[in-house]
Amino acid sequence: MRIVDIIIKKRDGGVLSEEEIRFFIEGYVKGEITDYQASALAMTIFFQGMNKKEIAILTDAMEHSGEVMDLSSIKGIKVDKHSTGGVGDKTSLVLGPMVAACGAKVAKMSGRGLGHTGGTLDKLESIPGLTIAVSDHDFIDQVNDIGIAIVGQTAELVPADKKMYALRDVTGTVESVPLIASSVMSKKLASGSDTILLDVTFGEGAFMKNIDAARELAKVMVEIGKSLNRNTKAVLSDMNEPLGFAVGNALEVKEAIDALHGRGPKDLMELCYTCGAIMLEQAQIVKTKEEGKKMLEEAIQSGRAFDKFVAMVKAQKGDVSYILDPSKFPVSKHVVDIVSDQGGYIYSINALEIGEGSMKLGAGRATMKDTIDMSAGIVLSKKVGDFVKKGEKLCTIYTNKEDFDLVLQEIKSAFKISDKVVKTHPVVWEIVE
Repeated sequence: MRIVDIIIKKRDGGVLSEEEIRFFIEGYVKGEITDYQASALAMTIFFQGMNKKEIAILTDAMEHSGEVMDLSSIKGIKVDKHSTGGVGDKTSLVLGPMVAACGAKVAKMSGRGLGHTGGTLDKLESIPGLTIAVSDHDFIDQVNDIGIAIVGQTAELVPADKKMYALRDVTGTVESVPLIASSVMSKKLASGSDTILLDVTFGEGAFMKNIDAARELAKVMVEIGKSLNRNTKAVLSDMNEPLGFAVGNALEVKEAIDALHGRGPKDLMELCYTCGAIMLEQAQIVKTKEEGKKMLEEAIQSGRAFDKFVAMVKAQKGDVSYILDPSKFPVSKHVVDIVSDQGGYIYSINALEIGEGSMKLGAGRATMKDTIDMSAGIVLSKKVGDFVKKGEKLCTIYTNKEDFDLVLQEIKSAFKISDKVVKTHPVVWEIVE
């Protein structure tokens, strides 16, 4: 069997056999298949797609390309949540502690930033000292002790995805249902949780550009989970504008801290309460979403959710003083306001343009080897539907780069203003069960 024959078969619209898919995954993990061959196959899958059986086999092959976590020694139902990515998506930093404060066991293995979207691990690593490299034994102990851990996947866990994830990011093959579904579900299945909640984003700042594509992806992933006896559900959430106000690693951590103190942006909290209520249902802690939401609200108001975040940061060797006093986070050398040239109602803030602008300011990766500037990013002053006066601030940019005038113009162009009052939409559009 030769990889070039498999590439040609899929290029020409053929259906890959189980043997061919497993040959590819095993060969790529061992280094017998090169990055350029893997990227060629990824591109053929991007254009030709895969049927349900191919996706299920690909997911299974990736899941078993390394070790599979055994979390049976964690007491209670283990819940996990995954987002397909977005701009300003710091949901896990808020949602995880909220759900853990209500008694669920949050055992989460997370990922790096992909393209214009920020990764949860990168955000956590903006907290000085915090480690996301936690041994299996310590991971299990931490979840048992405090109810939550958010860590990076080990080299032994789904190594096929680790290689494919980085490759897709720089070869234009991210937005593919088979590749996203197999990537997400192989990690979630291998990481050992009992339940999985998927936040499938759609819109300008997401990999799925419309709700129909997001729904298709959600259904495929829920089907994969159910077929392997995992309680799997999904929400479809709007990512046409950035989530919350902050975009960029340390900036988003500071916003997450605000949210855990009860000062979170309306859209971020709507998503957290909806997802959290479903997770509490999955954990069999509540019987209805309404009951779950009330419990989550109480966890915020009482300070228990914030205390869980502090406990997690401390357990993962992070400097808790930054969480207790966020003004300690470093501020970029250049802090510049962008103001509006006209008055009116904001009818669009293009999340993709904001995400790419943030990346160019230093907050994300354009290539696999790029280093992230944890202090860089953008903080919005307005959201869709808000009124802005001429000369009023639209957002503030943070960067340590010297040549950023062109990026400023690109960020400014992301804001579209109308004379008419703008109707706003909810963040969560549908639940797929």
